[in-house]
Amino acid sequence: MTTRRSFVKQGTLTVAAVPLGHFWATATPVSGQATHDLIVRGGTVFDGTGRDGRVMDVAVRDGRISAMAATLPGRGREEIDARGLVVAPGFVDIHSHGDGNLREDPRAESVIRQGITTIVVGADGSSRFTGAEATSFANWARELDTLKPSVNVASMIGLGTVRGAVVGEDDRKATADELTRMTAMVERAMQEGACGASTGLEYTPGAFASLDELIALCRPLSSRRLPYATHMRNEDNELLEAIDESIAVARGARCPLQISHLKQQGTRNWPKIDASLARLRDARAAGIDAWFDVYPYEAYQTGLTNLFPVWARDGGDTAFLRRLDDPATAARVRTESLAKVDVIGGWDNVQIARVSNPQDRDAEGKRLGAWALSRGEDPYVAAVGLLRRNNVDVGMLGFAMSEANLDRLLGHEYGMVCSDGGGFAIDGPTRRGSPHPRGAGTMPRVLGRFVRERKALTLADAIHKMTARPADRVHLRDRGRLAVGMAGDVVVFNADTVADTATFANPFQYATGITAVVVNGVVAVRDGQHLASPGRALHAQ
Repeated sequence: MTTRRSFVKQGTLTVAAVPLGHFWATATPVSGQATHDLIVRGGTVFDGTGRDGRVMDVAVRDGRISAMAATLPGRGREEIDARGLVVAPGFVDIHSHGDGNLREDPRAESVIRQGITTIVVGADGSSRFTGAEATSFANWARELDTLKPSVNVASMIGLGTVRGAVVGEDDRKATADELTRMTAMVERAMQEGACGASTGLEYTPGAFASLDELIALCRPLSSRRLPYATHMRNEDNELLEAIDESIAVARGARCPLQISHLKQQGTRNWPKIDASLARLRDARAAGIDAWFDVYPYEAYQTGLTNLFPVWARDGGDTAFLRRLDDPATAARVRTESLAKVDVIGGWDNVQIARVSNPQDRDAEGKRLGAWALSRGEDPYVAAVGLLRRNNVDVGMLGFAMSEANLDRLLGHEYGMVCSDGGGFAIDGPTRRGSPHPRGAGTMPRVLGRFVRERKALTLADAIHKMTARPADRVHLRDRGRLAVGMAGDVVVFNADTVADTATFANPFQYATGITAVVVNGVVAVRDGQHLASPGRALHAQ
């Protein structure tokens, strides 16, 4: 039987003994003269660097770590008794879509309640700014600060967003003038604090970018050593070719490479994990700063249009819908779409996550094959009908990955953890559809299922992959570590019970075992209660 002491010790060289008489965290106002704003006392501190845990006190003053010692003298205005618990830097989610609902609900409940204190957004080629003067990173940062979110938010610039603003939705080569304008937009975003550039090469209009265009747009990253983060052109049958292209972009632009949510999609492609990792190993040996991130689930989330060929989406949604009926294209679209569905094992491996048409709400959370059968429809016809009635705005989950591969990817020396998830709450305006449970459970799932149960990686390594490693990657220099002078982002959790509870059938459930979350020195969550929203926009440093 795994005890708290044995689990906290797992995978480390020496861990100081943990008192076992007190297993909950409480934040208690302290009377008398306070020398710190907050002291977290007696927890097993993993500082984020991968080092062994040590029982220590951690103090925060004016939003930053002010002292760390085996026993700190003095008092805190507020104190958290963390005896028997793990104390770690707040988790940094290097690939998040948690900003999508912040205007509706800045609490970001599902995010903050899993211990994430910083999200890196602008992923998959899509950002909420273009880099142009009117829609700049600086304007985005100011607007985000007015929302007063629970979590800190850093952002990459999405090269698909840039292309859409300059070139539009058409499948054509950018002109020399357009390329100059786009490159200037990326450069401006970097100057103002964007933490990298991203692509979504399975999505339009990013899919229409050539290798030369991608290299040109990534050159502003080179001198700053910020990453090119890519949702690659393919993650199944042409996975290895897509990795090669990603490496070619980094080589040509002389910038770091971050492969987003690395996966081998579809049973036939699961064996490609060895070749995938070998390509990254060889790239690193050749001097390319290549890493990847991964989320701990066997299903991905995307738009239903991703099951349809990219060429059919040339020109935007109206043109795409027209091609579904056009005798000159309809048969080809159907054939190529069915081939894509076959890769992931059929229509019952497709779950509808979200629709915009209220008449189709009964489809949310259903497997498309079974849902179509219940309506007496062919699944392809049902899918096309959903796209038409919802003006193409349909979200889906695809069940296509291997948990054994996840073990290897999560534990791999080049990897780090991401959620690729959105933010939502169990109440209020963001409780809608049937979202991927990763939006509420990613970090606790790594700590519970993959560290505690499957032992795919050690606790110290998991924390490193969720804190210092991603923070360093995007130049958030004062995040991701517990050390004097660093930002006061802290998570306290129970190593024996931390777990995800959100499921594909019921995603609206918060993680358990996260007992306190501190953002910029302020206790944001404690004992299941959301207390404050102290997050802000972050700039790459």
